[in-house]
Amino acid sequence: MTSPGGAPAAAGWADVVLMSDGAVTSVGVHESGAPLVDVESAAGVVAFTGDTVAGRQLRGPVLDRLAEANAALPRDLRIALNEGYRTPQLQRFYFERYAARLAAEHPHADTATVHRLASRFISPPEVAPHTAGAAVDVVLTTVEGDPLDVGCPIDASPEDSGGRCYTAHPDVKGEAATLRRELVRAMSGAGLVNYPTEWWHWSFGDRYWAMVTGARSALFGTIEFADPAGSLGTTG
Repeated sequence: MTSPGGAPAAAGWADVVLMSDGAVTSVGVHESGAPLVDVESAAGVVAFTGDTVAGRQLRGPVLDRLAEANAALPRDLRIALNEGYRTPQLQRFYFERYAARLAAEHPHADTATVHRLASRFISPPEVAPHTAGAAVDVVLTTVEGDPLDVGCPIDASPEDSGGRCYTAHPDVKGEAATLRRELVRAMSGAGLVNYPTEWWHWSFGDRYWAMVTGARSALFGTIEFADPAGSLGTTG
């Protein structure tokens, strides 16, 4: 079973190519040099609903595609950015915290299994699209900016959402499923790719994008961000 955008359904995490898989980690980076830009400086093209300075930042080509996707939605829907760039330090903190939770919940699992399980929800720091400014975590809203229900909250883990965080989870039905299809159509049409364990996570130019599209290399690698206000934020 696949989603409208070609993402595997959530029959099990083993059915999905995860960030930790060799098909992703083996992809090289040919850095394009595109700078981070502030979404709030882009003439109101897309709203920002997050809570970090760093999270407002995206590589320019990623923001362009996000704006294109926003324009492709039905007139009563909008895309809002919840988080874009994430510092490497914050990415590592999130990954290690979630891995520790999983290790406690699966005491007989070895380190490699815990690492793979964790990568369903938090990308390993060495390949994370957010640290390259290449990923966006988004929500769908009304024109007035009210968040819409798409089957589970943004940043809900597989455990906490009963798997409904998976983009194509079969238990997501009705209006929520319709909204997800609209999001998939708009984002895919703009050239972004979805991480199929997270309906909200889309990227362009990173290793996962390169793996999905067959590109020879990623366009964007990990970058640093000096503003300490970017050291705290949401997960996803």
